[in-house]
Amino acid sequence: MAATVIDGKTLAAKCKERVKAEAGALSKRPGLAVIIVGDNPASRTYVNSKRKDCAECGIYSEEYALPAEAGQAELMSIIDTLNHREDIDGILCQLPLPAGYDEQQVLLAIDPDKDVDGFHPVNVGRLSTGQKCFLPCTPAGVMEMLKECGIDPKGKDCVVVGRSNIVGKPMAMLLLAAHGTVTVCHSRTRDLGEVCRRADILVAAVGKRNIITADMVKEGAVVIDVAMNRDEAGKLCGDVDYGPVAKKASYITPVPGGVGPMTRAMLMVNTLEAARLHGK
Repeated sequence: MAATVIDGKTLAAKCKERVKAEAGALSKRPGLAVIIVGDNPASRTYVNSKRKDCAECGIYSEEYALPAEAGQAELMSIIDTLNHREDIDGILCQLPLPAGYDEQQVLLAIDPDKDVDGFHPVNVGRLSTGQKCFLPCTPAGVMEMLKECGIDPKGKDCVVVGRSNIVGKPMAMLLLAAHGTVTVCHSRTRDLGEVCRRADILVAAVGKRNIITADMVKEGAVVIDVAMNRDEAGKLCGDVDYGPVAKKASYITPVPGGVGPMTRAMLMVNTLEAARLHGK
């Protein structure tokens, strides 16, 4: 069998069209502030993409680009100012920060009701207890993709490979909330292949090229590749050995063009929800 490719670009465009329509119906325009520190090329690419997304969705955006040597105090001052601005509904500080910055302190400083990345401990706690909150964008994007494809995690064996705070842990919580039976794997998991072969839905979020091979995938499984790696030629690729796995899976996400566009789209959704939360 050949897997159905889940086209993240098409789904993201559909999602952003919905955000644009709903944002246009608000009394005031939603606002997003993005902070970038230093000159990390990947971070700059992401920030530029987010600015473009905002323009497409009718969301007001501001960018604060600080040199790496700006320092923690200046960064915290900007966050404090943005926390108190009524026209800014969402605040995003692009990670990773350069050496010498305390990322945890930065995340704690952002108002939880403007934390559109879903990284603040308040939102993490709300997610873990089933309360309404801002969902981390990548796991939320994965859940939206499953929904669009008519894939219900209820009663299914779901395996998440990776346990990061940004993807792995919240991904497991969202699948559990959708009534999936969830196993989380990591570098110390014994016989990773055996665990993965049980999965009806397999989410790879490690950051190691081709760690998921065809012999680790059950026939007909749904395979979601979250990772963004580069091969020897510098070409973008994921955690999944795509060609062979696509011959066994029922659905699969490509890299690039899979989860990445949906991550960005869900940031727009969160910013819209933040504007509603703030009475716009």
